[in-house]
Amino acid sequence: MLTRSFLTPEENSKVLAYTPMFHARLFEETAKYRDAHFQATPPSTKAEAEETETPQTPAPAPAPFLDGNPSFDRPLFVQFCANDPAHLLGAAQLAAPHCDAVDLNLGCPQGIARKGHYGAFLQEDHALVYDLIHTLHESLPVPVTAKIRILETREATLEYARTVLRAGASILTVHGRRREQKGHLTGLADWAYIRYLRENLPPDTVLFANGNILQPGDLQRCLDATGADAVMAAEGNLSNPALFARPPPPGQEGREYWRPRDGNGDDIDRGGWRVDAVFRRYLDILHRHALQRDPPARRPLFVVGDDEGWLHQADNNLSNTNGEEEGPARKKRKKNDGGGGGGDDAGGKGKGGKGGGKQERTTSPNLLAVRPHLFHLLRHLVSRHTDIRDALARCPAGDLAAVERVLDMVERRVAGALLEYERSGGRSVEEEEEEKERAELELKKLKKPGIEGGERGKEEEKEEEEEGEQEDEDDPESSVAAVRACKRPWWVVQPIVRPLPKEALAKGSIRLSKKDLKRQELQQQQQQKKKSEAMKNTNGDGVGVSKMGRKKEEEDNVDGLMKLDGKDAIKEPLTVDEKKQPNVPIDELVAG
Repeated sequence: MLTRSFLTPEENSKVLAYTPMFHARLFEETAKYRDAHFQATPPSTKAEAEETETPQTPAPAPAPFLDGNPSFDRPLFVQFCANDPAHLLGAAQLAAPHCDAVDLNLGCPQGIARKGHYGAFLQEDHALVYDLIHTLHESLPVPVTAKIRILETREATLEYARTVLRAGASILTVHGRRREQKGHLTGLADWAYIRYLRENLPPDTVLFANGNILQPGDLQRCLDATGADAVMAAEGNLSNPALFARPPPPGQEGREYWRPRDGNGDDIDRGGWRVDAVFRRYLDILHRHALQRDPPARRPLFVVGDDEGWLHQADNNLSNTNGEEEGPARKKRKKNDGGGGGGDDAGGKGKGGKGGGKQERTTSPNLLAVRPHLFHLLRHLVSRHTDIRDALARCPAGDLAAVERVLDMVERRVAGALLEYERSGGRSVEEEEEEKERAELELKKLKKPGIEGGERGKEEEKEEEEEGEQEDEDDPESSVAAVRACKRPWWVVQPIVRPLPKEALAKGSIRLSKKDLKRQELQQQQQQKKKSEAMKNTNGDGVGVSKMGRKKEEEDNVDGLMKLDGKDAIKEPLTVDEKKQPNVPIDELVAG
């Protein structure tokens, strides 16, 4: 819904949402699990939530609530992981009335998927994959779709895709990474594999491409490169919910969109949606839909030229609060909010009676997901303002009142940054970037000292820096070019660019396994052996020439007394070990 809020009605018709991946067996068997993950209808009562089996006689369909609501959350695909056709069908039948299709996730690469034998760890079992999809295809009133990852070869990936389509999948989504590409080993998605599928599958196959979507421009680049019918984005959309939206025309930015001053030094538009504006939108949606009430009254989003009194007032309040906290520690008092029951926002009656005792924790999936979503959204801000990071980390799960306080902190920091940007004529951002680049260069120098104690000429250092930057940009195993293209000021939403595996290994973020270390050592030995053989072969002719040269010398200098210098003079033979025995002649010379 946050993504849709940035789109026009026409653009919204082109956006399809997927739910998070649900565990099919738990979704089928446990009402409590369904309430904690999918709110298509109002939450069940406690007695219903404790049931472990689905009632044989279904109750009358309740009114739509949040997930899959036709008025604001369609089209929607519900996504399951499974390894049992019966459990998958049971779960899909419960979800089908509230969605437009059911999707089987065959792309999850996480360790829990390996342990549970689902997701990408079914890709070797084509028979089971066929049964899972075909069962839904034969029994569901809505279409079935599937998402896969690429395999080791294009041919193997094509055969896998054909199995999925033959089983009855209406849409095939292909993530252009292999199963082992996760975490620090994520790397880049290979769009060429998806293009290969496009060219070798039937023309009427509906194909979605997934991977490498960081900026709005990547959407069309992916479509052009792969020939896919649509593009799926996950992490990129979490860090920038306006990923699918067009930026407003120059001069029509309003308060939510920021553009830099003229002359930013390159041809990249460094503007974007302000992070405090996106944060506000997110909380307003939660108030209206998850809590079913109007959001709190808010001051207009700050722009340079507005009254700054509220900023100073907030600073004074913060100073007073800090002053009150000085001195002996206060005695802790027991609270009745249950340590995260949502406070005034998501509270409820306690177990001990009316308002007494410990409140139940919220089970709303929309509220429980707020904090992890905000860490994605605020990644670049909290890496700079660690007090906001700590405040967000301390927010109890589902407590929107605490999250509102974090929003206030974010708004004040962004306002201060915008004022400083204008006062410095845009230099505040440039100086920050220059300082960061200098620090990185100094770190490189420490890691790679010069020949003479790390001291080198300025011209040499400058040349090396320029060469290093160019090499990093041209290196397909470097993320430098992507980071520079995506970089925005910290108050603008922007993607999180992962270091590529080679960079992560160099930084020590990952370590090679014993198996990989042994393989690497073997490869180095083989390379060294080949290099030695090549040098031997190259020098072999040289050695032969040297021997022939010595043989020719012996022929020219039969008595070992003299040899021609190639011109018109005679060279005296060298004395034996002149360093140790200077001027001691050879015996043959004396005898001669």
